[in-house]
Amino acid sequence: MRNVSADAVDHVERVVLPIGTDYPPGHVLDWHEHRRAQFLYGATGVMVVDTDAGTWTVPPERAVLIPAATRHRVRMLGVSTRSLYIEPDAVPWWPAMCTVVDVAPLLRQLLLSAVEFEADYSPSGREGCIAELLLYEIAGLTPLPFHVAIPPSADLAKLCREYLAAPDAGTTNAVWARRTAQSERAFTRRFRAETGDSPAVWRARARLLAAVPLLRTASVTEVAGRLGYASPAAFTTAFTRAFGLPPSRFAARGQAGSARRP
Repeated sequence: MRNVSADAVDHVERVVLPIGTDYPPGHVLDWHEHRRAQFLYGATGVMVVDTDAGTWTVPPERAVLIPAATRHRVRMLGVSTRSLYIEPDAVPWWPAMCTVVDVAPLLRQLLLSAVEFEADYSPSGREGCIAELLLYEIAGLTPLPFHVAIPPSADLAKLCREYLAAPDAGTTNAVWARRTAQSERAFTRRFRAETGDSPAVWRARARLLAAVPLLRTASVTEVAGRLGYASPAAFTTAFTRAFGLPPSRFAARGQAGSARRP
């Protein structure tokens, strides 16, 4: 199925409903949720998935597992998606929070085949076998660290979402503490309790996540400068340490083949 609403076919009695969708650049799927679990694969471009609990950046040719009934928003940056909408009872192992994963060549080809199915495909024939194999392949995927937590407190969440929208290397703990009318020590202690990271560590990771969509249209040197790194080498070292891949794998030059698995 292509370019159809998940709600329009949710009633169909199939464990897996595959849907392919093309989005215009910069499209935003505003806050919504699905009854089913969702496997959302970006065949092209970058996706940014927001929930109340965090933000997940999905590089090209990766996917995000979204739990059933999770309120979320998706920003599409040049994205063509291949989604699977899955009955929750069929995947008791599905993660409780959104999870970014790599997509191996076999899984990618299965997805491309599955989105050509009709909604009422035969569960006992070839199409049913592909649907079962898709779930088997997804169950074995390893999570990737392309996310940051959002604090549950409204004032801290506001700080974090504003920073994600416009990362500034000049922002300090003292600046954030003043905005919450707390001492720097009290603010830092509270932030760590809600996110598991210090504010400085959180901001550093948020800046690196911001680099992923920027690298679609800018060089490593340009992105390093925009994000306030002293040099491209410093940026590359930090990015590689955080995500296990150098930023050149996502850079605009040679983008078509650069983001595949090493």
